[in-house]
Amino acid sequence: MTEPDGGAVPVIAIDGPGGAGKGTICRRVAARLGWILLDSGALYRLVGLDALRKGVDLGDEQGLAALARSLDAVFVPGPDEVHAQLGGVDVTEVIRAEPVGRAASRVAAIPAVRVALIDRQRAFRRLPGLVADGRDMGSVVFTDSALKIYLTASAEERARRRYKQLKDKGIDVSLSALSRDMVDRDRRDAERSVAPLKVCDDARVLDTTAMTIDTVVATVLEWSREVFPQAGA
Repeated sequence: MTEPDGGAVPVIAIDGPGGAGKGTICRRVAARLGWILLDSGALYRLVGLDALRKGVDLGDEQGLAALARSLDAVFVPGPDEVHAQLGGVDVTEVIRAEPVGRAASRVAAIPAVRVALIDRQRAFRRLPGLVADGRDMGSVVFTDSALKIYLTASAEERARRRYKQLKDKGIDVSLSALSRDMVDRDRRDAERSVAPLKVCDDARVLDTTAMTIDTVVATVLEWSREVFPQAGA
């Protein structure tokens, strides 16, 4: 599927493995710029959640593609985050649970699901600009993006961050189990046959292992001003 001409609509495509901080960074950058935010991972998590709730086998390519095409999902901007609704019910917290994350990783490896969701993702490209968070934003969905960033961190640091995030929400998790899940998910994302997680040749790599959130946001905003003079953050 070819990418439509986005015209003068700028896109900051931010990719990277789970736990690298993409969600937080993208939300803050989009808020500072006043741009639209796309959390592509949430779309796959919503498909995964829908499949788990409806009992659709995670290996059923056509069944999952049908779910993706008919997904009754919307994103509603809130004061601190964008809320995801499935069937009119807020599932923002539900889709962050680890079982849903594992389902999403499997769902995202299915070509028919990715095809079903790609036009929906590209529809987020509207003025004044888009901050796109995902794993194939620069390599597949917005290949003409003038600013592609690969956000990463060590596996240990990413697991620690996810552990703290879930514990702060009162979710009982095991750090060792999270670490194993993260390694497995990294492998699946990198080895899948369609749109594998990779660093684009024209991407700027930002290792956040030893960086604070504020420093990462400042760096991304600085890069955005360099590439998009109209981004007066």
